[in-house]
This record gives sequence, C-alpha cells and structure tokens, in this order.
Amino acid sequence: MSQREGGTDYKYEDYASEMATYRNPQTDAMVRKQLKITLDSGTAFDLNFIGRNKVEWKNDGKSGTDWCEVVEVETDTYFIDMTFAHEPRHCRTFIVNTRTRQAVGVHTHLRVGDVGKEPRAVHDYSAGVLGDPSVPPTGRKPAPTRDLHGLRAIYNYNPNQCFEHVYMTFERYAWHCVVGPLKGQADVEMCTIYKFDDNQYIFSWREFGLPVSTVFFYNWNQMKTTGKFFAIGDDGNVANTPAAALITKLSMAFYPLDAQPL
Repeated sequence: MSQREGGTDYKYEDYASEMATYRNPQTDAMVRKQLKITLDSGTAFDLNFIGRNKVEWKNDGKSGTDWCEVVEVETDTYFIDMTFAHEPRHCRTFIVNTRTRQAVGVHTHLRVGDVGKEPRAVHDYSAGVLGDPSVPPTGRKPAPTRDLHGLRAIYNYNPNQCFEHVYMTFERYAWHCVVGPLKGQADVEMCTIYKFDDNQYIFSWREFGLPVSTVFFYNWNQMKTTGKFFAIGDDGNVANTPAAALITKLSMAFYPLDAQPL
C-alpha cells in the first residue's frame, strides 16, 4: 500500500523527524512494578514492567512481552505507550494517575485493505481504573469534553517546526503548518478529545491524506504536550514516533447558545 493513499503533496518522513525536542525524558518509576488497568469497555490489562522499555502483559487470556515507554507528564500521572511485535498495526496507550487511580486506555489500529474515504487509523477510547476495580477511584472521571472547542493555538515541536491547531467539534480539528517543511499546508482531520483532569487533556487525530495517527497528553499547567505518531512510513513499515510540543494559546471563540458545534 502506498503511503500517498490520499494524494497529499508530502509524506510522513517530511515532518516526523525531530518531533521530540521538547519531550520529557522517560522515567524508571514503573520499572520492577506491576499495574492492573481495568477499562469500562470490559477489558483489563495486567502489566509487569521488567525493564525501562520492556513490559510483560496479560489481557483477555493473551499474554506477551513487548516494547513499552513510560513518561511522567504531571505529578503522579504517566503516559504509558506499548507496541506489539505480533500485531505491528496495533498499539495501546494508557494515561494513569497513581494517586486518584483514574485511567484512560487508547487502542490505535491501522486497518488494512480499502477504507474508502475514511482515515486508515481507528482510535478506541475507554476510561477505567488503576488497581482493584472493586474500589472506586477518586477525583474526576475522564470523559469526552467540549473544553477545546473554539480554541486556536500554536504548537512548537522544535525551533524549526510549528503547527497551528483550531478545534472545531468533538470529531474535527484543523491544522496549519506555520513553520517547517510543510509550511502552508493545511487540512481538517478526524479527532477525539478527552478531559483527564483539570488543565489536562488527551487528544488524538486520524489523518485522511496519509495513514497517520497520534495520541497526545496536553498539560496546560506546563503548556506542553507529550505524545506520539503511529503511522505507516514511506517504506511500508509501521512507525511509532515520539513527539512533544510547547503550547501557545492564540484565541478562543465562544459560540452562541443556539449555534453550538457538535
């Protein structure tokens, strides 16, 4: 399958390099620790972090040992990313707070075959609980949010690459390259927005033009994002690329009560 399935004037490699300049370093906080994450969707993961980038996992009668990454994105809050050697087109991202025990799982799947005019990537979100599922977590339960609707912001991924975002609805946002190899390029993509906690959001998008998807944690206390791109590269292989950006808010639109976006 050609990467240029949507007929874009660029390819993933044109902008995906050096996207982690401002990223928090990986943490060893989970090494030699075990986590149980039970999602509202009905599935549960038992994770045993046997190394900085290696995790033993069990899920619905399946098990394995695969690559992982853990980044502390706020006090007691971790961005956990996993890829699977036996299913390279699938990945799992968990955001967990070890104090409140709130959790969100994001399953990303790059579909094969003809997907018509839809994005190749699919994101399945589910809130959940860390630890014993019979004991309710504390704090805010993560859920879809309208908080970002009308926001216009700049995201600096490195000194030479900057993108503008405009958040339109639950399902759509627009991006525009202001500085970088894609300068002047712009599009509207499918997205998902969850509120994890006060000033904390999970945002992902699915491109139409290329087989590219993302999952990002937004920390408005630090005005910083932490995340990754999950895509099919120009060579046909799946790429899981770390990324981060510094956020600058530009403006906020406020819609009248009788003309609210979806």
